[in-house]
Amino acid sequence: MFESDICTIEPITLKDSWRLCNFSIANAERLKRYFPKTLELNLTPNLSELFVNQKVKQWNAKTEFLFTLKEKENRTIIGLVYVKKIDKALKLAELAYCIDYNFEGKGITSKTVRYISDWAHRELGLNTLQIIAHRTNIGSVTVATNSNYKWIKTLPKEHTPPNETPLDMELYELHYER
Repeated sequence: MFESDICTIEPITLKDSWRLCNFSIANAERLKRYFPKTLELNLTPNLSELFVNQKVKQWNAKTEFLFTLKEKENRTIIGLVYVKKIDKALKLAELAYCIDYNFEGKGITSKTVRYISDWAHRELGLNTLQIIAHRTNIGSVTVATNSNYKWIKTLPKEHTPPNETPLDMELYELHYER
């Protein structure tokens, strides 16, 4: 779908199970707080296979879209971007993203989020895209603002990480002309 100097952005495929498992395990510390379900469902190759099968079915049904960021040379997964919680009536969806610790701070995620946001507007007809991030997750907040998302409000007790109390999260939105 998209190619940069460092990576490609592609829809999840059935061949991605092992790569996704490897990405999840290598980035377990990064994923456990904000992507606990993704981590939990990709801790073994067998779990990853089930997860990927589900995500491909959701893609085909147009209910959720999972994109992989793959390093060009080795084709390893270095990041994920979800288009989820799609409300066709409101023409709204949420984006969620994560990147391998070796690739953070290089602008890859911001470039990817801008591309996927435009894709969601163009291909899915979505006019409002949301990103929900914790204020202390500086990388995620930076991606949102670098991708032209604007802070809207604080969402009280929006996310509960494993073994933590609920966290207030910040809502960012990108609006396209209707």
